[in-house]
Amino acid sequence: MKKTIEMKRRTFLVGAAAAGGGLALGLDLPFGAKVAQASAQGGPEVTAWVVIKPDDTVVIRIARSEMGQGTLTGLAQLVAEELECDWSKVTTEYPTPGQSVARKRVWGDFSTGGSRGIRESHEYVRKGGAAARTMLIQAAAGEWKVPVSECSAANSVITHAPSGRKTSYGKVAEAAAKLQPPADVPLKDPKDWKIAGKGVKRLDTVEKTNGKMIYGMDVVLPGMLNAAVKDCPVFGGKVKSFDAAKVSGMKGVKKVVKVDDSSVAVVADTWWHAKTALDALPIVWDEGPNAKVSSATIADYLKEGLDAEKAFVANKTGDSKAAIAGAAKKVEAVYAYPFQNHACMEPMNATVLYTADKCEVWTGTQNGEGAFAAAVQASELPAAKVDVHKIMLGGGFGRRGRSDYVIQAVKLAKQMPGTPIKMIWSREEDMLHGTYHPITQARMVGGLDDKGNLVGLHMRISGQSILASALPSRMGPDGRDPVTFQGLNPAGEFAFGYAIPNLTIDHAMRNTHVPPGFWRGVNVNQNCIYVECFMDELALAAGQDALAFRQKLMAKHPKNLAVLNAVAEKIGWGKPAPAGVHRGLAHFMAFGSYVAGAAEISVAKDGKEVKVHRIVGATDCGHAVNPAQIDRQVAGSFVYGLSALFMQECTVKDGRIVEQNFDTYDSMRIAQMPKVESIIMPSGGFWGGVGEPTICVAAPAVLNAYAAATGKRIRSFPLKNHGIALV
Repeated sequence: MKKTIEMKRRTFLVGAAAAGGGLALGLDLPFGAKVAQASAQGGPEVTAWVVIKPDDTVVIRIARSEMGQGTLTGLAQLVAEELECDWSKVTTEYPTPGQSVARKRVWGDFSTGGSRGIRESHEYVRKGGAAARTMLIQAAAGEWKVPVSECSAANSVITHAPSGRKTSYGKVAEAAAKLQPPADVPLKDPKDWKIAGKGVKRLDTVEKTNGKMIYGMDVVLPGMLNAAVKDCPVFGGKVKSFDAAKVSGMKGVKKVVKVDDSSVAVVADTWWHAKTALDALPIVWDEGPNAKVSSATIADYLKEGLDAEKAFVANKTGDSKAAIAGAAKKVEAVYAYPFQNHACMEPMNATVLYTADKCEVWTGTQNGEGAFAAAVQASELPAAKVDVHKIMLGGGFGRRGRSDYVIQAVKLAKQMPGTPIKMIWSREEDMLHGTYHPITQARMVGGLDDKGNLVGLHMRISGQSILASALPSRMGPDGRDPVTFQGLNPAGEFAFGYAIPNLTIDHAMRNTHVPPGFWRGVNVNQNCIYVECFMDELALAAGQDALAFRQKLMAKHPKNLAVLNAVAEKIGWGKPAPAGVHRGLAHFMAFGSYVAGAAEISVAKDGKEVKVHRIVGATDCGHAVNPAQIDRQVAGSFVYGLSALFMQECTVKDGRIVEQNFDTYDSMRIAQMPKVESIIMPSGGFWGGVGEPTICVAAPAVLNAYAAATGKRIRSFPLKNHGIALV
């Protein structure tokens, strides 16, 4: 019988971030409460992470979400490595956050973002595999009545060395599941890995290519109805009135409901019938004062922040103001970066079955526990009566870390208890109600001495705080947002990669009514552009080579320098480029990894058409669990980064987002994709991220190459606003 816990809703929500921050509860890992239970796929549970069927199939449980980044396969590799199982017989399943909370969070953090899926859970999932191996060997030894020390395991087979007897995992799994897990188990040295560290094929590829993979949009339950939703197009606005009678008789319509203060839904037999009726529904909005906001007023607001007296200082050494004032040459530039939408291929959706005694949710989420907390909050049921079934994500990029759509779906389903309701946002709704890449401006001021040395740098960021909107509990005690300074800190996983004697990096917070969110790469995207493009500007003003100028400032940052030198060497920096080809480079530290990029581009004579021929990307992530997948993630991140650079911007008119579909919010085509060459150079000793770090170096590398080609420095984005197209 599955163990459950009694938890009052209010108690649970005190520690739960329904908006998408996970649970503020202590971890009891890796094994938690020992509760023998079968997998959904059948077979006994050896540890919380490992279920083994009689036929030797190994089911590895994955708490983190898979959205194309390869976390599912990477985590399975780490468990399988310590388990010493047959990789060809490995499959996976998601536990539910409700089960996890009921078992004292035995599976740890369900949140998937910030490139944390592997780097922050590798130790305890490996221990889950190692413990299972130990228990399986112990079970076999007990059956044979021999010392455990005489037995070993490999490839799902246990061998008793003195007698040569063998048995399989499937034959002893039942007995192993009854044993007490060891208190602690030693882990392998990565140099001894046989499954982890190898470029094995992903476990989810086949079903994604043959159409068997189930996404949130594919969920079908008996008796299910479909819902289309429309929220006030101006953030902060409300529903004033609507005339349900006008559409209640339309084909397939079952009900017209007010979901909350700002949204209305139509429930019908099919989603298309629901959407058609919703489009015909007369709705009067109370748009409020935000209806007067535009891109121009937001830009002016941010511009004021560049000169504000008060700002949050994150990185300061020496006296940058005095050093710049006394410098032989002063260089100044202002950059600007826009709102951008995640634009997931699969728009937000959730299916909910609500009754007075149970609320179940089926959805693709990057934060299973956040979605669970949201469902508890919206359903107003005890936590023990709520659960969330995680489904494969059709893209996340940070958007599905927020659970606003889950709250909306539960509130809707509560109005039709006993009937499963699948709520799907239209593409337009998805574009209008995202959580957008934060908008910022940055003033860069540097001082050079008479020998061209950088003696002082002041970087002032003016713009939004993601945490102020999404997770205010994680703001600094002084009110600062530490996420704003990604890649700019004096130390840590987002450390600044240069040693400058007089440095000030600060942030004048300017929040708008458009909500910001964690967009793939988050703030390193614009921060890397600001820093690395300005470094090229400083090098030019100093009359020095862009690489050599950087190298002088990086002696105290050997890992940053190593990746930068690697891409420079690979691209052929310092050697003649092919005719008409120009080069640019960039580096940064992001999500605990050291990354660099170097690009080769050509530009049409009028400067309006750019062909990116080649990008070299280097990554030092400490330990590389699946090098083949890292290579794919680097290439995929460059698609995201270059699409943003050339094409993507969300503008504001009359308080609402203008771009509502892919006709005005474009992305790269296959023919525009450059050749990508990845250099994976794990130096060991730490665990860095993979999915997000390299996205930030593509844009500044290309921008620096463009400046080299044309002599023109572009400082506001996307490039389409300057008539520059990617070809």
